[in-house]
Amino acid sequence: MKKIQITKAVCVLVLLLATTGCSAEREKVTVKEPGGSLTIIDNPESEVKDTGVNVIRIDPYEKLEITDWLDADTVIVSKENETLEKMSLAELSDSYPRSLYLYNLKTKEYELLQEDADLNLGGAKLSSDKKNLLYYGNSLGDPSYYVLNLENRKSFGIIGEPVGNVGSANWADKDTVIGAGYMSGAYTASTDGKITIIKELEEKAIFVVQQIKDTIYYNTSDDNTLMALNLTTKETVSLNLANVFSVYPAPDEKQILVLQYNGSQQVLLLCDMDGSNIKTIAEGLELGGISWSPDQRMITYSMKGEGSGTGTSGLYLYDLLTGEPTRIAVDVEGITTSFSPSGKEFAFTQWDGKQYNSSIVHLEDSLQ
Repeated sequence: MKKIQITKAVCVLVLLLATTGCSAEREKVTVKEPGGSLTIIDNPESEVKDTGVNVIRIDPYEKLEITDWLDADTVIVSKENETLEKMSLAELSDSYPRSLYLYNLKTKEYELLQEDADLNLGGAKLSSDKKNLLYYGNSLGDPSYYVLNLENRKSFGIIGEPVGNVGSANWADKDTVIGAGYMSGAYTASTDGKITIIKELEEKAIFVVQQIKDTIYYNTSDDNTLMALNLTTKETVSLNLANVFSVYPAPDEKQILVLQYNGSQQVLLLCDMDGSNIKTIAEGLELGGISWSPDQRMITYSMKGEGSGTGTSGLYLYDLLTGEPTRIAVDVEGITTSFSPSGKEFAFTQWDGKQYNSSIVHLEDSLQ
């Protein structure tokens, strides 16, 4: 698999375009991958207007789901585990269960973290202290959620009394997971396995729930306006943001990204913790793949625009320092992203309906 090198435009070309009044058409390079292809922008928009961040190269990793970074050289991945028997369900009998591994990007070596003989494991996210791993397991139907202690490699499922089944799970802090109940209410689960119902939300049909310090942000399927519950004062206030689909806290927990429906469009908003100082980051038919860089300067997202032809969907990197987005790849949908600890790389993973393929984007700061 070849690597794509993306460089700055030659000054002569810039001068030529300026004197002729013509606009250069951006080149695209299509990288063939199993089950599909990935089209990379070889002459990205950052060469036309300075976005402050340049793409150095994009390295593809076939048949892997990269979900998080343990350190600069080690990523958390999910892939088929051929040491196990194939899945027992008839609908999945052609595939092996996906297990969780540490993968060293330099040595190309795998270290098994967790496996299950009849479950696909994925979506793994590290706690902020990198001592525990939150992941899901499923075969068909809704996923179940688990926490794995990386030191002793013991795990527990977030299920049973008093919560029953759960509908979602996210890290609230380094020691706590928060999520919605399967039918109603919300819960917290500590990394030692204790599960607690959130009393203030017990009777509500919770759709979104995210804890940031001493405040729980949530909405319900009955009223999808984003609310904030202060756990100290027990006061609940509205952020006056309707039709909220997801909330993404900034690393310093002083701002949030809010994914919102607006008619047939989806809108990604940046705002303060109380819903003030709203800034629109992106708007399109579908948005996803949203994540923050560790220094809070950059935001990744995928966006599908109008129409159904080639180039209507893409992967973008938004630089908050310059207020400019850079489109990195086209014709990518259904992706997830995660930044490295340094913020100099980020991984994105795409599901093509049959398997996961991932890529790592290497960046440089052109403003330094």
